[in-house]
Amino acid sequence: MFLVMGITGQVGGATAKHLLAHGKKVRALVRNREKAANWANQGVELVDGDWNDPAAIAQALKGVEGAFVMLPSVWAPSPDYKEAKGVIANYVEALTRAPPPRVVALSSMGANRASGLGMITALSLLEQGFRDLTSPTAFVRAGGFFENFLYGLHVAKSGTLPVYYNPTNRKSTMVATNDIGAEVATLLSGPAWSGQRVVELGSMVSADEVAAQLGEVLRLDVKAFAIPREGWAGSFEQLGIPKGHTGPAEEMYEAVNAGWMDLGAAPMEHVAGTTSARDVFETVQNTAKA
Repeated sequence: MFLVMGITGQVGGATAKHLLAHGKKVRALVRNREKAANWANQGVELVDGDWNDPAAIAQALKGVEGAFVMLPSVWAPSPDYKEAKGVIANYVEALTRAPPPRVVALSSMGANRASGLGMITALSLLEQGFRDLTSPTAFVRAGGFFENFLYGLHVAKSGTLPVYYNPTNRKSTMVATNDIGAEVATLLSGPAWSGQRVVELGSMVSADEVAAQLGEVLRLDVKAFAIPREGWAGSFEQLGIPKGHTGPAEEMYEAVNAGWMDLGAAPMEHVAGTTSARDVFETVQNTAKA
């Protein structure tokens, strides 16, 4: 039995899918059983609670062979990242009270740094907070999600894919959530290890390459367009981030463009992605047509 946090999200869902495909039993901590009904129908054991309740997390950890944990995505965090700190404290309390044989935590490229990361600061704090856990722990430092480009299926029909990557031909680490789920499932159910390990996950891909693959799916000539730096705040506001709170998102992309999210942070392990941006676009497009 393996505990999967965030099962109704992309990475948690991908992790559960891969575990179930390999005949493993899965348990999930959920706030809304109705939202997770599809997983219950697949045999997943649902436990009521969420990451704000350390007692519920500890209860869900009892008897598991391993646990996958992650932080909720907060695009407009408080200046002191109190949201992440609260969840991390809850995890540490639960994982100390009911330590599983192994823990896999979703992190991010660049989390090895302590400043200048914007939103990724939360994951740097997660890694720091888990340093004293007694359970063997693996941090999966994933690249940028290909799924973050899915807006392109709608906006790129004019032939342009607006991006925050600049220059658009510069490669940075990217990955599909399916590959993250596959790696997490492998770490949870594969050979045991001791201590802590860090796995960099993804491949070097440019925004130009993503745009070209999107074009193949749309059967159009699609080019990546770098949104001017002065237009970032307004663009993020259009995505729903409140005015005056876009700083963390802006800082994150500045770090990406500065090369802080590139592969090769020694002495880390590295796993390349096998799912392309084209695969992600094609799957979603085909699902929409079905």
